[in-house]
Amino acid sequence: MATTRYDVLIIGGGISGTSLLYELARYTDLKAIGLVEKYDDLSQVNSAATNNSQTLHCGDIETNYSLEKAINVNKAARMLINYAKAQKNTAGLMTKYSKMVLGVGKKECDLIRKRFELFSPHFPNMRLWEKEDIARIEPAVVDGRKEEIVAIGVEGEYTAVDYYTMAHSFVQNAKKETGKTVDVRLNEAVISIREKNGEYVVKTRKGDLQARFVVVSAGGHSLLFAQSMGYGHEFSCLPVGGSYYFTPQYLNGKVYTVQNDKLPFAAIHGDPDVTTPGLTRIGPTALMLPMLERYNISTVVEFFKVLKLDKSVFKVLMDLYSVSDIRNYIFKNFLFEIPFVNRRLFLKDVRKIMPSVKLKDLQFAKGFGGLRPQLIDKKKKELLLGEAKINTGKGITFNMTPSPGGTVCLDNAYKDLKIIVDFLGCSFNEELFRKELVN
Repeated sequence: MATTRYDVLIIGGGISGTSLLYELARYTDLKAIGLVEKYDDLSQVNSAATNNSQTLHCGDIETNYSLEKAINVNKAARMLINYAKAQKNTAGLMTKYSKMVLGVGKKECDLIRKRFELFSPHFPNMRLWEKEDIARIEPAVVDGRKEEIVAIGVEGEYTAVDYYTMAHSFVQNAKKETGKTVDVRLNEAVISIREKNGEYVVKTRKGDLQARFVVVSAGGHSLLFAQSMGYGHEFSCLPVGGSYYFTPQYLNGKVYTVQNDKLPFAAIHGDPDVTTPGLTRIGPTALMLPMLERYNISTVVEFFKVLKLDKSVFKVLMDLYSVSDIRNYIFKNFLFEIPFVNRRLFLKDVRKIMPSVKLKDLQFAKGFGGLRPQLIDKKKKELLLGEAKINTGKGITFNMTPSPGGTVCLDNAYKDLKIIVDFLGCSFNEELFRKELVN
């Protein structure tokens, strides 16, 4: 088949890949931009609404964020809000719910109060809610409660995102840009990438594509592609899967719990589900799974290719299991996946948020839950949290974006855009970019 040539080719049609497609089309003078996706629709893996918490993380209620990280994440979240508010279908992209992080017991309540003192000057809409305030906003959180509780949170702000719909919006708007080619090639799996005469040939199941610059935003598969080209061998991948449960609609908004600093995984939270009105979704659990995509058994072989189990990886795993909190947490979350046992065990965790929930109310959310490709730095012998990027400096970049990858997608895209602009020498309309997305 004839080779199709692009200035930039993006591999991966999730929220990260589509946000970059939009920014390149809207704010640069590049004439040919392509995106290739192996599935027949966009956002079928971690950006699918069923595979993430649908939360716009602003840093205010995430107790595992430092103040510096919270401020940076909030700036990135504002970019996504600014984009959504400029669209005619804002309500279809984002939803306003109350949100809070709940402290239960004296130790957590003291932490919440101290956090409010530190964070509130930087988050003017943040409020400290005592028990009576919580009862007004989330009656089910107080119902039957005996312990001391306090919360920090906000009302009347955008807190939930349908990242599937957002990805489609990015593509639709990218294609509206005149004077350039913006191709989205669905159902076209990438087989290999190779360098040729200073550019890149991307071999797909439908033929070869050529590009001056390639950005791989394909979750755990980004590391697989990187290593196939000789990059990223200092990393290994540890995929962590999460599952959810449904209850009747106990909650009006999002209720998070305090993060255990010893656990590099998300704390349990309860949310309205944008795809299933009338239910409250509780989770996630956390389970290490030997695959690169949840519910895709064909990715097991690919996982073992990027795991590269050696002394460094083994040490990180043993260090994790040597911490009793982590070891017990991993074992408990394994039991959460076992039918007939899971609901009874998970009920105790759910009751930290909603004390009056009954066992009959709790149902496993089959088909819900994604996979985070956490990286292991084999040189430093440590588990990496947050986004990871391999910028080769040679016209190809590889992105791995665990939470809050969706929230900060436009900011991450901006970082890639700057790399591309510097490498290709194209122009960037930064004035328009800041006017529309940054405030």
